[in-house]
Amino acid sequence: MLPRFKVIARHRPVAIVGVPLVSEEYDAATGPRSGSAATPFLAPYAAIEVVLPSAPGTTTLALTSADGSTLGVSLTEGAVSLSVSLSVSLSVAVGGSETHHRSRRHGRVGAPPSRFALTLTGTHLAALTLENDTWLVRGRVDLAGIVDTHDGAWLAGLTSSWVSTGSTHGVAAWSAGGFGQLGLRDIRLVSHADGSPYRDEGTVLFTATSAGPGFFGTAHTSVWRLDGTALTHTADLFFGRPDRPGSFGDHATHLVRDGERWLVATSTWADFPADKAERRDARVQITLAESTQDLLRGQHLLPTRLLALPSDGPSVGVWDPHLVRTETGAWLVGYVSARKFFDFHPVLAAGPSLDDLTLRGAATDRTATEGTTIVRLGDDWCVLASDGRDNSRATRGRFPVFDLALREIGTLEAPYPTNIPWPTVIAPDESRPEDEWSLVTFDGTPAGGRLAGYGTHGDVVVMRASR
Repeated sequence: MLPRFKVIARHRPVAIVGVPLVSEEYDAATGPRSGSAATPFLAPYAAIEVVLPSAPGTTTLALTSADGSTLGVSLTEGAVSLSVSLSVSLSVAVGGSETHHRSRRHGRVGAPPSRFALTLTGTHLAALTLENDTWLVRGRVDLAGIVDTHDGAWLAGLTSSWVSTGSTHGVAAWSAGGFGQLGLRDIRLVSHADGSPYRDEGTVLFTATSAGPGFFGTAHTSVWRLDGTALTHTADLFFGRPDRPGSFGDHATHLVRDGERWLVATSTWADFPADKAERRDARVQITLAESTQDLLRGQHLLPTRLLALPSDGPSVGVWDPHLVRTETGAWLVGYVSARKFFDFHPVLAAGPSLDDLTLRGAATDRTATEGTTIVRLGDDWCVLASDGRDNSRATRGRFPVFDLALREIGTLEAPYPTNIPWPTVIAPDESRPEDEWSLVTFDGTPAGGRLAGYGTHGDVVVMRASR
């Protein structure tokens, strides 16, 4: 069985602009009062950030498309507003050319901000201010039905800009590029097909859900390097869907090295509705991508196909995929199945190929257990999971260990953070005798303030085997 673990490090790598396409600094007293740059994007995860002038004035940030439509945010005397200005063709289609938005409860700063930012995450436009070294969402509007933010041509033609007026000083710096994250969750080890850690220059990597300023639709998949206890962002992965056009920030992803190719299994969370009333017809599925590109670096848009997975009964969704090929050549696929949103439990399927899978086991006594993870312990394959606190009293706030029939055979001895942290264990590097088992997970610590709400978690929690 696995050793007992203890926490050795915590991280919160908040970044508004995660991958800069443009970054400039100025003397605020003599520099320009405006700036712009072409910023083509693969997916609707974009950000603009400025260091604000020290003197009062109005600062406006905008994303402008090739047809002239503009998504903007403004800060004037502590008040934050958002605007959507559409081209003639779009305004006719949606019945209006320009709208303005402001949060009555959250649209005024609580302290003088030092930075101001615009983010586009999925279909959500948001304005954020940095106050007392903390990013807070001061306004947000859903563009669904107004602008097709998933359209590749629209994304490729975007320009990022800023304007500072009414102040004796300009901005000291600005940057624009791919959106970063407010927190990380759904941490999954990048592995070889046999389940062993994929090591790059001696370090391990993991995929994570980069949390945006809101619910599931504002997040996307990222790749990170873990060197000891230090984290470094290395890549972002976006996905095409087999059933609809455009690019999506689907997440809860497993990245697998299989010979000379990558397999990428992910969960279609990017368009899951935040409004409970809209979930009657909602579905979450698992898709699979294959690529020979270097997915550990840069940004990538990957075409996918549906991974057909067996169910143990009526299911409205499957997510959290984990893929392993055993020494016999058979595939094991762990995932979660939901009877309804949100009543879910671990499932394991097996078969000679990923296109020929049958049900192997299901832990149907659980109602809030996810993070299904297949691991080799000695000569045996086991399944780890995470029992959320909405389970029964006997099975909550713990990391259960199952056999391949998903019968519980033990528990992982490790601190259990908030939310439903995944048990991402890392086997020791056999080339380093001093290396020990590690566990990397996350918690439910939110960010971005009250307007952002659920989905902005969490901290990255690093554990090591306790002697």
